[in-house]
Amino acid sequence: MADAGAPSASTLGELKASGWVSRPVKQEVREHAIAKVAAGEPLFAGVQGYEETVMPQLENALLAGHDVVFLGERGQAKTRMIRSLTGLLDEWMPIIAGSEINDDPYHPVSKHSRDLVAELGDDAPIDWVHRDTRYGEKLATPDTSIADLIGEVDPIKVAEGRYLSDELTLHYGMVPRTNRGIFAMNELPDLAERIQVGLLNVLEERDVQIRGYKIRLPLDVMLMASANPEDYTNRGRIITPLKDRFGSQIRTHYPLDVRTEIDIMLQEAASLDVDTPNGAIKVTVPDYLTEVVATFSHLARSSNQVNQRSGVSVRLSVSNYEAMAANALRRGLRSGETSPVARVDDLGALAASSMGKIEIESIEEGRDGVIMESLIKGAVLTVFKDTVPPEHTRAVVDAFEEGAVAHTGESMTSAELAAVVEQVDALRAPVAVLTGGDESPASVAAAVEFILEGLHLSKRLNKDASGESATYRGRT
Repeated sequence: MADAGAPSASTLGELKASGWVSRPVKQEVREHAIAKVAAGEPLFAGVQGYEETVMPQLENALLAGHDVVFLGERGQAKTRMIRSLTGLLDEWMPIIAGSEINDDPYHPVSKHSRDLVAELGDDAPIDWVHRDTRYGEKLATPDTSIADLIGEVDPIKVAEGRYLSDELTLHYGMVPRTNRGIFAMNELPDLAERIQVGLLNVLEERDVQIRGYKIRLPLDVMLMASANPEDYTNRGRIITPLKDRFGSQIRTHYPLDVRTEIDIMLQEAASLDVDTPNGAIKVTVPDYLTEVVATFSHLARSSNQVNQRSGVSVRLSVSNYEAMAANALRRGLRSGETSPVARVDDLGALAASSMGKIEIESIEEGRDGVIMESLIKGAVLTVFKDTVPPEHTRAVVDAFEEGAVAHTGESMTSAELAAVVEQVDALRAPVAVLTGGDESPASVAAAVEFILEGLHLSKRLNKDASGESATYRGRT
């Protein structure tokens, strides 16, 4: 039974009558890429920050019909871009019915399909496959074998009575099964060098040779690969003849600015809004704290106390944003607030979501927490200086120098924190800058805590911390 939406032709004769034209997969991708570029549209959605760097190179590679290797650290959307290339394939493609390797009805290459067309001619049945199924992917691991990628003799078929010399005894590997599609090898340098040799024919001669058989199986495959730059020297390498056969090598990178990091972070982060017996709870993360999370990642990428060879993935920003919002949600669940707003206290949750994603380099043991805390403080201070105008904080500092005292902490409710504005009237102006006029207790509380912490990190207020509570005072 044909898939819903697939063309109606069900035999080779009907396919010919429909006017369908066979063309190589790279030409297919090229034609769709030409249409996208000519229309000024991105090749695919969901990848940000590469508009002026990576995408022009990828467009060139696709227009040139190249196989591509993406070179970059972890978390740089290499696999996402490769998988998204299926959107540049025709939605539906005909194959000889029952073919294991997506045989072109006009040019069948497997014995099954050749025999079927020879026997039935234009009555040979065809199936239609969707573009989403024309993608194959393998994570390179040391135990990956030629049989996995190319193929091997199927002992069950031999046991059924076929001769070893019979092509029908073959069990095709992942590459032949992706014939007329896109095949991706992730972390290519991790693939044993002797196995990499097996891909040479695929890239140059466009065929595979399975041991013990005098057959040439011409394939039509676009080969994509990803690799980490450090893999060239640390865990393995891409053999020179294989590198030479890739048409283009494209270098990826992390977001070049905080704004792009924020856009990606908000795109990828999961919503933490929940429904409870007492009603829905919606978590809000202020823009300035969103910027703190993104800035934290950027500071980590430039810190000499973080191993830069392993990279600082954008996944760090996404996980940290989710962890901060989750801590705000937890506060809301405990206090009964239905609209909790994330605040500086919630940044403590970043420790758990960060430590598995960055590698701290320190001479002294046990300093990971101290370095993490320093990076968080640096991010808060950076955003505070960029967000809160100095002219709005002078009066706040003066008020504390004259004896004002403010208590904060995770255990305090939003109403209690917001009441600090009533005690220190000078806070109203900078709070309004951060809240944009939102006078809800949760928004005001978050702004108050951010301002006080920013002034402390600017060395303009003293802070006495004890557990989850803190007290801010003047410096005199």
